[in-house]
Amino acid sequence: MLEVIVRLKPLRLAIVFLLLAVSPSLPSFAQDSTQNPIPPPQFPGQAPTPQDEDRARFEKEQAKKANEERQAQLKRDTDKLLTLATELKQSVDKSNENTLSMDVIKKADEIEKLAHSVKEKMKGN
Repeated sequence: MLEVIVRLKPLRLAIVFLLLAVSPSLPSFAQDSTQNPIPPPQFPGQAPTPQDEDRARFEKEQAKKANEERQAQLKRDTDKLLTLATELKQSVDKSNENTLSMDVIKKADEIEKLAHSVKEKMKGN
């Protein structure tokens, strides 16, 4: 059998190896497709099934919950941004032109990271 495989052209050899690699997974694939049948396609003008309506309602509710959570997180983050900015202002007011503490630099970095996070959340990413 090995000499037959060696004589095959490279493309045919690749196909044979591909078929040998895929063949053990074919029965499990066929079994999975019977357990979760693919819903029939919806055509324009065709009335949606109750399952389609339930799925659409569920997806809409999930999107609404995700949006509400994103909005709540934005509110928490902007509240924290305001607090950090106020603390930064107080720290800068206490310093002079010859003194700049590491606390001020760390706070500015934290504000920058949080502001970037808020910006990304506002974009919906």
